Amino acid sequence: MKVAVLDFGKTNSKLFVFGQDGRILDERRTQPKWVRQGGFSVLDEATLRDWALGAVANAVDSHGVEGLMVSGHGCTFALIDEAALTHPILDYEQEPPVEIAARIDGRIPDFAETFSPRLPLGFNYGRHMLWLQEVDPDAFAASKSILGYPQYWSWRLGGRAVSEVSYLGCHSHLWAPRSRDFSSLVDAQGWRDRMPAFERAGSVVGQGHFGGAARPVAIHNGVHDSNAALHAYRRQELGPVTVVSTGTWVIVLNPDCPLDALDRDRDMLVNVDVDGGPVPTIRFMGGREFATISGGWQGEIAGPVVQRVIDAGIMALPSFAPGGPMSGRSGRLAGRTPDAEERAAVALLYVALMVDLSLDLIHSKNTVIVDGGLNTGGLLAGLLAQLRPAQAFLQGATLEGSATGAAALAFESVGREFAAEVPEPVHASRFAGLAGYRSDWLAFTMDRGISGTAAGGAQ
Repeated sequence: MKVAVLDFGKTNSKLFVFGQDGRILDERRTQPKWVRQGGFSVLDEATLRDWALGAVANAVDSHGVEGLMVSGHGCTFALIDEAALTHPILDYEQEPPVEIAARIDGRIPDFAETFSPRLPLGFNYGRHMLWLQEVDPDAFAASKSILGYPQYWSWRLGGRAVSEVSYLGCHSHLWAPRSRDFSSLVDAQGWRDRMPAFERAGSVVGQGHFGGAARPVAIHNGVHDSNAALHAYRRQELGPVTVVSTGTWVIVLNPDCPLDALDRDRDMLVNVDVDGGPVPTIRFMGGREFATISGGWQGEIAGPVVQRVIDAGIMALPSFAPGGPMSGRSGRLAGRTPDAEERAAVALLYVALMVDLSLDLIHSKNTVIVDGGLNTGGLLAGLLAQLRPAQAFLQGATLEGSATGAAALAFESVGREFAAEVPEPVHASRFAGLAGYRSDWLAFTMDRGISGTAAGGAQ
């Protein structure tokens, strides 16, 4: 059996073909487009759908794919009737007008109920639902179902409209983790009757025909991407783990962290795993910040360049994107002006130091698994292992932990074995002066003093 996974990220969307041995047999990539329409930034859904249909058809024709699974980024919802969207899908990176925000923010439930901090833009997608309902009530009135982003794609590609707990529980303001039910906001706004019945992530929710194959392909219920990465490693019985899932967002999930340790002002929250259990989480927009600090660097980063940056004391100070544990600060570079590759090294060191801080805040003392695209070449994991010698570090055998976890859910739902590769031990890097560099960064970050001159900043 082979399964295709559509992994819909905010910056990049991908299709992977998985065999039962866990190997990725094929992949395709595109970038979603966001356009202005009706006063909003919205997804160019038609273009992304055409790409997805073509990629799936090719996977079916080339590999005999029998199942189609979806993994999706957080913060996004869809309103549908029986056949189509009743409003274009909103881009979560936009802020409601001040006068509307003043009205809708008073309706948001308390952190003690939802464990979702009040975040800017649409990082809590319940907030964007309130905004859209206020300015376009007809879109809500015309809708039959409110779907999470992965569930939208499972439905659009041939499945039933269903709900899924890992996505609803993803800092949406719509879910109360302790009661394992919808939050008071859902009932106050009259949304409960538009929330379809729940199905577990990976469950078969329909079938569709793709490409030239006569045999239909099973459509599996989608999953929140970071929770898919968590599932990928939990199923391997590695013991207590913290998962650092990296992409546009860096999501640090530690199921062992006490709920009362979560600080709403540090972008700490409760995610919900695929079985409804609470997963204490901290996050920041690390992939976006890396791109901003590095000037869009795409290549490898050489160790000697990292050492040169440490020696020179060039560092990035938070923050270069909204949200995160240092929200509200304006990011800038301190030290001499770096060249292009040095900027990339500065950016990677920044991500490593932010992850290190996040691991402290999320009370991580167990084994840490570093996953995702920011760990290309293993340099990020090596830096973290050097910074935190008291903890064991592993890294995913593939950079695609979210897609791997999604594939595992699909295979498991139909009773098939799925033998994903076990994560690999991480060898700590050996950069001279890294501990001192961290101490200086923390001092500057906590406003205990700034040295050097500004050499750049958020772009």
